[in-house]
Amino acid sequence: MNLSDLAACGAQPLAFTLSLALPQVDEAWLAGFAEGLFALADMHDCELVGGDTTRGPLTINITVFGEVPAGQALLRSGARARDDIWVSGTLGDARLALEAFRGTVSLPQPVFQAARERMDRPQPRVALGLALRGIASSAIDVSDGLLGDLSHVLRQSRVGATVDLACAPRLLAAARAGYQQDAAQLEQLVFAGGDDYELAFTAAPSHAAAVEAAAAQAQVAVTRIGRIDAEPGLRLLDAEGRPVTRRFAGFDHFGA
Repeated sequence: MNLSDLAACGAQPLAFTLSLALPQVDEAWLAGFAEGLFALADMHDCELVGGDTTRGPLTINITVFGEVPAGQALLRSGARARDDIWVSGTLGDARLALEAFRGTVSLPQPVFQAARERMDRPQPRVALGLALRGIASSAIDVSDGLLGDLSHVLRQSRVGATVDLACAPRLLAAARAGYQQDAAQLEQLVFAGGDDYELAFTAAPSHAAAVEAAAAQAQVAVTRIGRIDAEPGLRLLDAEGRPVTRRFAGFDHFGA
């Protein structure tokens, strides 16, 4: 999660601190936890530089530090009218796995395993964030649902957006693998699912080739999903270009 936040700023990870509370010493659990923690840290050259360990209810608190050259940070406030809106990777598969665990959907085993991997092991798009410096006008990581997170960019940039809902089948990896759902359910997964840890970002249309080159450099696919409008508000269009009034509610950290 922290690395994904740095990616959305175009920041290079440097180091992190870990505060860990444990109800009791569990060497087997600690071994697995440390192995996964350091594997991810090593992947991004991010050093553990301090923290604390104490007894108490299981609590894991991690703070990651990164750096970005002055004036090159990707911010939520930089989107401009006529910018393209892009997303990286795939969206909705983590939520699909959650729904399978809840018993609301039944998935073929290969589809479930792939979706569960997206839920359990999201990949922070640090390389893409770095490659988008000087290209993207704004960025945010998608953790609480695409449209909900995009709304933060619109509010900070004081703009609106038009989003093409017809791109949903191209964004859900399970759909590309042949899994079928009705359009409304598919759109809920993609646009409100959450826990994707992909990047949503904007860039001028003249930078489209540079966006594609940055994605190729970072070895991650990107998809254009809409445009930024001068008029505030979020407008959704179906495959025929007709307005859609359906509501997409992302995760609310302080909801009941």
